[in-house]
Amino acid sequence: LIKNKKTVNPRDATSTSVYQLETAMGSAIECFPNASAVVVPRSRFSPVKTCSDLFALRSDAYHLTDDFCVKLNRDSVPVVKLDDKHYKHVDKMERLCPEGVPSLLHCDRLEVSGPVVFKAGTTFKGANTIVNKGSEPLELAPGEYTDQSIVL
Repeated sequence: LIKNKKTVNPRDATSTSVYQLETAMGSAIECFPNASAVVVPRSRFSPVKTCSDLFALRSDAYHLTDDFCVKLNRDSVPVVKLDDKHYKHVDKMERLCPEGVPSLLHCDRLEVSGPVVFKAGTTFKGANTIVNKGSEPLELAPGEYTDQSIVL
């Protein structure tokens, strides 16, 4: 059993706290007689559970095939960690990426803390950290960033 702490209104951190109870599919499958599992390689699916996952999926690290399959354009998935305070909901993420997400084709890791606005023409390579310690969104200048830690 998995216990996830949430709020009644996910957009309001001060709303009533609740616990969502879940069970992992691997555990639940034993409840069904004659059930079996199919192993699907990571190359066949791209799970999107968070805006960090969606951010990566919308980048050029992936492409959509003619038969509408999402395929990775590289050997491994870029690790993206976006600040949940500013990127937890799709509409908030999109406001901070008004011209689309940056290029992540050659990015191994991107960590963003605080509200950062990404503009067209931004490319990340290697491992990068972007920090805005303030509460107002600040724009990252378009350009190529390789293995950098940037404080705005």
